[in-house]
Amino acid sequence: MDFALLDLSQVDLPTIWFVLVAFFFVGYFVLDGFDFGVGMSLPLLGRDDTDRRVMINTIGPVWDLNETWVIVAGAVLFAAFPEWYASLFSGFYLPLLLILLALIARGVSFEYRHQRKHPQWTRTFDRMIIIGSLLPAFLWGLIFANVVRGLPMDEGHNVVASLGDVFNPYALLGGLTLTLLCLVHGAVFIALKTDGEIRGRARRLAGLAGLPTALIAVIFLVWTLRLESFSGQPGPALAAAVGAALALVAALFANALGREGLAFGAMAATIGLAVVTLFLSLFPHVLPSTTGVGGLTIANASSTDYTLTVMLWVALVVTPLVIGYQIWTYWVFRRRLTRDHIPTAAH
Repeated sequence: MDFALLDLSQVDLPTIWFVLVAFFFVGYFVLDGFDFGVGMSLPLLGRDDTDRRVMINTIGPVWDLNETWVIVAGAVLFAAFPEWYASLFSGFYLPLLLILLALIARGVSFEYRHQRKHPQWTRTFDRMIIIGSLLPAFLWGLIFANVVRGLPMDEGHNVVASLGDVFNPYALLGGLTLTLLCLVHGAVFIALKTDGEIRGRARRLAGLAGLPTALIAVIFLVWTLRLESFSGQPGPALAAAVGAALALVAALFANALGREGLAFGAMAATIGLAVVTLFLSLFPHVLPSTTGVGGLTIANASSTDYTLTVMLWVALVVTPLVIGYQIWTYWVFRRRLTRDHIPTAAH
């Protein structure tokens, strides 16, 4: 089939694929975000191994499906914007490697922590889950903050940043912001998926962590909109930032009232709008340069129109199927969990 003959001549394909990249990363941070939060909550909410098993079981059927979103996002980024993909990996090789290792450790821990009943065995894998949840959340926030801020690049669009350039105050604040948002998101999810004492403790954790999270998130978003390298869409970016702030306030109020479903939806909106704010702060750039060399834009970083056209039709067919399967999975495993669901032998 000749995709070039399809009438897409009036369509701005690079812009469409920029939106799709943003969509897949929004989906990843919203879904894997509460996975990270559940992992980070293990030492804060788990009074014993049974509590921790209940918490892990809330994400047991879905964590691997949530994680596939970053694989899809990376594949889309590679195919649609190969220059952007190459520059990201040249500039963030160490953080991305650490994220990969942390996600592997977390996945292995979910599968192996219950294979033996020895306390030291369980504690070791619990620590791996905690680190494998905390580290990716922080590093993803650091990476995306740097993408918005910009990094030094040479004429070949290779990032030539030092560790000091990557671990700058704004990026560190971005890492802390995403980490705290994931923690609150995970606590709200635990409250939504459990009952009994764990549910109450999760609601209290979300409330206690919510106030400093709101303050730090507002500081980060304001800083983002005032960056010297800001070259995006100020009006839409400001609207998305305000929406994220309001959604976070709504989530905290809903959590305080015991409306976990509303709180979880509002937290999903908070993280989604925060990511949208970052992408709107970029557009039409994809990686600004802090040196005299021009940075990457959707125009000079994208693939050919033919490649983008083929991919667009594939995405139109496959994406609804993936979303539908995800919704079905969450519906099947929608019930609340309690300590009574854990086998007696595990107590």
